[in-house]
Amino acid sequence: MRAVILALFILVMVASPNVANAGLSSSPRGSSAPEETAVAAGESNQQTENQIGLTKAKRRAVQRGLTRLGFATKINGTFDESSRAVIARWQEERGYPTTGFLNAAQHKALMDAAAEAAKSDRQARRSTGRGRNQRSVGGPIGAIGGAMHRVVGGIFGR
Repeated sequence: MRAVILALFILVMVASPNVANAGLSSSPRGSSAPEETAVAAGESNQQTENQIGLTKAKRRAVQRGLTRLGFATKINGTFDESSRAVIARWQEERGYPTTGFLNAAQHKALMDAAAEAAKSDRQARRSTGRGRNQRSVGGPIGAIGGAMHRVVGGIFGR
C-alpha cells in the first residue's frame, strides 16, 4: 500500500505543470506571499485587536476556542495577563509573532480552528454513541450494576 501511495505521489509530481519551471532562477527574491498571509504574519498589538471590535461575548468565544484547542484559560470575557499568555502560546505554536494580541487574520484562524475542533468533537461523540448527558458503564462493577438494574426492573415491572 505504501508503494502505491509513493508511486502516485511521484506521478503527481512529474505530471504537475510547474515541473517545467523548476530550476534555478535569476530573478531577485521578493515577497511573493499574498496580502492575507502578510497580515496574518504581521505583528499584532492593542490597536489591531481593537480594530476587530471584540465584545465581551466575542472575547469569551476566543477563550472557549483556545480552551477547545488545548490552551486552557478562564472564560470570563476579559483578556487579563493569563489570557494574553495563552494567546501568545497559541501564536507561538502557529508560527505567529508572540505578542499576546490578535489581529483580524489571527482571530479568524483561531475561530476557524476552534470550530473545526468542535465539529470533530461532535463527530467523535456520535461515533461512540455517547451524547453529552450519557455516561459510560464504568468498568466491570458498572456493568454488573447495569445488568442488575435491568433484571430487577424486569422482575418488578419498572
